[in-house]
Amino acid sequence: MAEETARIITVPLKAAKNAPRTRRAKRAVKEVREFIARHMKSTEDKVWIDLSVNEKIWERGIQNPPSKITVKAVKFDDGLVEVTLPDQE
Repeated sequence: MAEETARIITVPLKAAKNAPRTRRAKRAVKEVREFIARHMKSTEDKVWIDLSVNEKIWERGIQNPPSKITVKAVKFDDGLVEVTLPDQE
């Protein structure tokens, strides 16, 4: 049986506002990946971001991502971290 650790985390995305206007949403996705990797003690290449989280960041377009987002991060035994919105199962 796989051991897993789940957490609800609020990720600040203010650094994405420092990126050029046409790269802000892409930078916000990168910020989520870096933040989750750091707080779940994993590497960035083992962080899997769900499509719903990506759509939530991009829903206001490339120039205006949200300033923060609350996500659910689940870490599995093999080090893989799955990031989803907290209301989903």
